[in-house]
Amino acid sequence: IKENYNGYKISALLEIPKIDLTTYVLSNYSERALNVSVTKFWGKNPNEIGNFCIAGHNFKNKNMFCNLKNLEIGDKVYLSDNKIGKVEYEIYDLYRVVPEDVSCLSQLTNGKREITLITCTTDSQKRIIVKAKEKLSI
Repeated sequence: IKENYNGYKISALLEIPKIDLTTYVLSNYSERALNVSVTKFWGKNPNEIGNFCIAGHNFKNKNMFCNLKNLEIGDKVYLSDNKIGKVEYEIYDLYRVVPEDVSCLSQLTNGKREITLITCTTDSQKRIIVKAKEKLSI
């Protein structure tokens, strides 16, 4: 993947086919970076063991999280980086929390790879949380 996007360092490439989203995950979270693309918010590096948390605005831009609300359990998410490569994840939980609830950032993943996608509801009163874990080949 590319190393920079609009002057920001890229951490990973996020793909969610169901909602036709392909976007760069910027390495460093800031209010300014969030206006450019989704960003790493907390946790491990992409595709490492642990919980890689990604925050993004609910803007109706092609590279933002406006359609996360349309995802369902079982949908596929792909995360690519320059160290490990492309890893397939499967959504296993979707829920909403108040902004002060940060339990979704937990790094307790039982030694597995996990990603958490975070955005606001349209009225910004709650946060939409999408949890996905690595889909292992059988």
